[in-house]
Amino acid sequence: MDNKNRPDYLQSLNDMQYEAAIHTEGPMLILAGAGSGKTSTMTRRIAYMIREKGIAPYNILAVTFTNKAAQEMRERVEQLVGGSTRMWLLTFHSTCLRILRVNAEKAGYHDGLTVYDPVDQKAVIRKCIKAANVNEKIFTPKMVLARISDAKEKGVNSAEFAMNAASPREKTIADLYRRYERELLSNNAVDFDDMIWRVVKMFEEYPEVLEQYRQRFQYIMVDEYQDTNYMQYRFVKALAGKSRNICVVGDDDQCIYEWRGADISNILSFEKDFPGARVIKLEQNYRSTGNILKAAHSVISHNRQRKAKKLWTAAEEGSRITYKRLQSEKEEAAWIADCIDRYVMEEGRQYQNFAILYRTNAQSRSFEEVLLTRGIPYVIRGTLRFYDRKEIKDMIAYMRLVANPDDNVAFTRVINEPKRSIGPKTLDKISILAEQQGTSMLRLLTDEEIVGGFTAKASEALRGFVRLIAECRAGMEDLSVSDIYDRLFEGSGYLAMLERERTTEAEGRLENLMEFKSAIADRESENPEMTLTEFLENLSLDAEVDQGSPESDDKVVLMTLHGAKGLEFPVVFMPGMEDGLFPGWRSLDTEEGISEERRLCYVGITRAEQKLYMTSATTRTLYGRTEYTKESQFLEELDSSLLDELSDEPGKSSYPTRKDGYAPEVRYSDSHRPFDPIRAQADVIKKKSRDIQRKNTKAAGQYAAGMRVRHKKFGEGMILEVSDNVVKVAFDRAGIKKLAAGIAPLEVIS
Repeated sequence: MDNKNRPDYLQSLNDMQYEAAIHTEGPMLILAGAGSGKTSTMTRRIAYMIREKGIAPYNILAVTFTNKAAQEMRERVEQLVGGSTRMWLLTFHSTCLRILRVNAEKAGYHDGLTVYDPVDQKAVIRKCIKAANVNEKIFTPKMVLARISDAKEKGVNSAEFAMNAASPREKTIADLYRRYERELLSNNAVDFDDMIWRVVKMFEEYPEVLEQYRQRFQYIMVDEYQDTNYMQYRFVKALAGKSRNICVVGDDDQCIYEWRGADISNILSFEKDFPGARVIKLEQNYRSTGNILKAAHSVISHNRQRKAKKLWTAAEEGSRITYKRLQSEKEEAAWIADCIDRYVMEEGRQYQNFAILYRTNAQSRSFEEVLLTRGIPYVIRGTLRFYDRKEIKDMIAYMRLVANPDDNVAFTRVINEPKRSIGPKTLDKISILAEQQGTSMLRLLTDEEIVGGFTAKASEALRGFVRLIAECRAGMEDLSVSDIYDRLFEGSGYLAMLERERTTEAEGRLENLMEFKSAIADRESENPEMTLTEFLENLSLDAEVDQGSPESDDKVVLMTLHGAKGLEFPVVFMPGMEDGLFPGWRSLDTEEGISEERRLCYVGITRAEQKLYMTSATTRTLYGRTEYTKESQFLEELDSSLLDELSDEPGKSSYPTRKDGYAPEVRYSDSHRPFDPIRAQADVIKKKSRDIQRKNTKAAGQYAAGMRVRHKKFGEGMILEVSDNVVKVAFDRAGIKKLAAGIAPLEVIS
């Protein structure tokens, strides 16, 4: 059928889109490449089924992943068919929740089923942890819930989990899983993982229920099929097992969420699951220029496990990809800011035309600081600005408290972060007593009589907290800001808390806190004599400037590559093209890991419409470590004829050697796993913090009240008091000072 004989709403489709839209019977896989008009094809296919084939909307089920995507598709379909329909066009979770509510009794529930959100889940698991008399510091709610979620996504119930638990730790998690399951059932509640899992289980136990929904949903469409996990796969396979009228749409080259459960084998094995399936490839791209698409293909074609396809465009070839290797991450950020400024001034571009897409959230800091300094408006998409992230604000609060023990806001923020058994009642009591005595909450707790009035557990925690702040405050004259940060990060238990959680979120927070150490190191390199007070003042001034940024939509977009999927920008910058950063160090030892990173690179490249820039840095300070880098292997895979290389760095493709003779980003441990920069930096912080503590404890025993001492800066004086590793000295000229025993350069003279 030529275009003029097509229904009007199908006129705009290209030949392959049209073929996909009018194929309604039997299984079909639509391989929809980036920017190939996937949503238009899907919505017009639904309209064709209703308008031309006479299929009742009641018999159609379309599922996708987000409410936003479902709402957009629903609105488009209703415009095409001329009104609302009765079809289910929902997310996986909404679909399964509807089925559960109708069949609550068979699923083990009753009417009035409640859905527990993450806050509710945390409350339930905390109750289970307490009932099991388990140490919450070791078995954190986030970690336990993550393990339970992973088990449910694999269809493993608590009994099966317990059968496979070999270690005491696993057995404890199995017991908590059992308690958690029982608690949800007794509350007639489900969590998000339950919605799909329970429906699949019910379909298996009650074939008549499955048959009922098979009769209703005779035509099934699944969007973003490459992102489905094991239970979602089983759900759609069960429903479509009889009619086989299933259409899945996706792109295996854009499967970038395996770390949160997506299983690429679902889309790669579709033709085995549904023999005789028709495969239609949407390869014409309407987004990017020819050279950008060729670059993307030259990289992704190195993946072995993928469906053969190649994007093309009827648009012009466009300019080649620009690559620049800079000396450091600071120069990288400055060079990108220069490019944006030049585009805006010379071509009149708007700031919103530009996107900086990075591999990790921690990379945003250097760009935020440069853009802020240049007065270039920007917005962080998908997460908070670097200094607005909770973990950063927490550590800043610790540092503020060291600099200013009267800061009650900082005290309140961190006194129970991490958890120290300081409940709201205890905190209220401290606040009231401090107000009555006209002092700050921290200073109040230096009174042992007051501290002793709390429970034994709270008293011990309060003493440790006060001792840590006092020790760091006493070291302000002789410790660097980095040293104070290390001591607070480790001594507070914050580092250990994140290490125990063992969740993706905790890993991200740890990365951000290591990058905060890089920020401190950067400022110390500019001002070696910088004090803690000066550092905090600079942060406050930066925040004040940031508040004055213009409020408009015309801003440069900063976001992770994962967050950029589905978006497009005229000009895209991809910084950090270095092995160990992108591809990330965690992926370097497995083909599967590298393949997913390569797909992420493909997604990043195909976000660009007109111009793509890639950059790297010869040396990079990341997570508090300055290392030489090697260019990303993805740059080597990219067709060199498509690349304009502006680098003038010598030896760009080699590993520059440090004094100790190795390049850490590719160093392997005895177990042949890639070097872990986060773990290495954590070990450095622990050692430094404990060395400071050990020196203070050891030195404190060498001093006594009445001794005459000499300090390099303050001159001579007499020790008034020694307590909690802090030496109180009355100097003849400088007055009374409190100094850390093991850090202060004190010489006993009599």
